[in-house]
Amino acid sequence: MAEAPTIAQPMLEAFRIDKSFGAFKVLNAVDFAVAPGEAVGIVGPNGAGKTTLFGVLAGALLPSAGTVRFAGADLTGTGAAARCRSGIARTHQVPRPFLGMSVFENTLTAAQFGAGLTGSAAEDCAAEALERTALLHHANRPAAALGLLDRKRLELARALATRPRVILLDEIGGGLTEAELNLLVALISQLKADGLTIVWIEHILHALLKVIDRLVCMSAGAVIAEGRPEAVMADPEVRRAYLGGGA
Repeated sequence: MAEAPTIAQPMLEAFRIDKSFGAFKVLNAVDFAVAPGEAVGIVGPNGAGKTTLFGVLAGALLPSAGTVRFAGADLTGTGAAARCRSGIARTHQVPRPFLGMSVFENTLTAAQFGAGLTGSAAEDCAAEALERTALLHHANRPAAALGLLDRKRLELARALATRPRVILLDEIGGGLTEAELNLLVALISQLKADGLTIVWIEHILHALLKVIDRLVCMSAGAVIAEGRPEAVMADPEVRRAYLGGGA
């Protein structure tokens, strides 16, 4: 098994996380940590528990057992709104814009309710998020009129408008053409270069591997390997669980 690194001062960490829905246990004693400025990828077969882990980290789901800490503070019992205000942002696999609002209004809402900004500070934050995601020229368009790539950019812009310290990306590359995916990877790489801490679930491995420093593989609700991406992808257990190969 690929060796897990020791992180002295994690930005976001989870200890022994269990999550059950009725009698069905989705997460089983999951430990996870990401360092400030690090980009970590999470892979695994469908049903591995990846998105459930994101829900627990972001506060959309409370764990059945275990602890979530952010910047040293215990946030285990707090919900998604409080965690967003603390600096944890999340995107969703299927973009969730407010379709009746303009692109700018979507990011302005995020700046107001996610970052707690008002007036010109909220407007400036919203405009900056659109500029960083190459959407500023679409600011006055209805969100409903955007194509898939721009909806994914808007999902990212809304997260950035909350002024996060760590961003959780849930399969943001899904459904894009190769050219569109390359544009999105370049954007995420720039966010990493700017110092944003990134945790990214993705099935498109070649895109993920262009950005991340470390890879975590999950299967059946547990972490089965983590470490340098090349070491994890060569791990026999990972190949069996995720790639379908033999030892």
